[in-house]
Amino acid sequence: MRPFTYERAASADEAVKAAAATPGARFIAGGTNLLDLMKLDIERPQHLIDVARLPLGAIEPAGGGLRIGGMATNSQVAADPQVRRRYPVLAQAILSGGSPQLRNKASVAGNLLQRTRCAYFYDTSKPCNKRAPGSGCGALEGLNRNAAILGQSHACIATHPSDMAVALVALEAEVETLTPSGEARRFPLAELHRLPGETPHVETHLIPGELITAVVLPPPPAGGQAYRKARDRASYAGGLASVAVAGARLALGMVAHKPWRATQVEQALAAGATPAEAIGEELKDAATAGRNDFKVTLTARLAMAALAQAEGDAA
Repeated sequence: MRPFTYERAASADEAVKAAAATPGARFIAGGTNLLDLMKLDIERPQHLIDVARLPLGAIEPAGGGLRIGGMATNSQVAADPQVRRRYPVLAQAILSGGSPQLRNKASVAGNLLQRTRCAYFYDTSKPCNKRAPGSGCGALEGLNRNAAILGQSHACIATHPSDMAVALVALEAEVETLTPSGEARRFPLAELHRLPGETPHVETHLIPGELITAVVLPPPPAGGQAYRKARDRASYAGGLASVAVAGARLALGMVAHKPWRATQVEQALAAGATPAEAIGEELKDAATAGRNDFKVTLTARLAMAALAQAEGDAA
């Protein structure tokens, strides 16, 4: 691990000001992803700003919905009675990701900003445009079993690993942030992450030094909710595909560079299509890289199972 400096911020304003004033600064809360990447010499922050103890961990009602502080841990959110009762898809998604130990440390904000689990991103001896822009994408012709099937580009076929973010997109959550200039922003969580295009190393629309302070959920949608996920083994394994259903809304995970809102499924179902027909519309333009061909069929089956589960829960 390379040398770095450290400070503990006393407030959100102090944290973003420190980030703006210090080149190469990064926020750290639970550190469940960042510290691993630093040990592997993938992330090289010159300065860490500890935000874990900021008073941003409350989970409280807001406008008929729920406001979840950015420093709340994943375990706190999944166990919260309001989340379990009104937003079960979110609790299910969080509990399907990581281990209990990781969920006890990982923050909501950190979960949203975790980086891909692509093997070529983690291997510094291999080309990766996300880690080293312009070096190429080793996964295109290599070990691409976990690669994206939607929204990818010739520059990157990595996927976003978050379970929680998929459920939040289906729930139409919004993100609250604080910019280095002190301006508060709020925007749809679906707009937080970017598709790879020509710049896969630029993963979000956040301004450098911008801090996620909260996630805001609207009132729960009418209808059932469900989260389904497939992976090679039940623990300590990344996901192959996932599906979140929240009423009439649906999002896919681990199949794109960002949580994928399945708008074509939603529109087709609203027009009277069967679940199989609707899912076929969403996946008709899926592009595979060879070893991940199975993910198209897997995603379709997961989506049908999640829709059936949500419909049963709503009955």
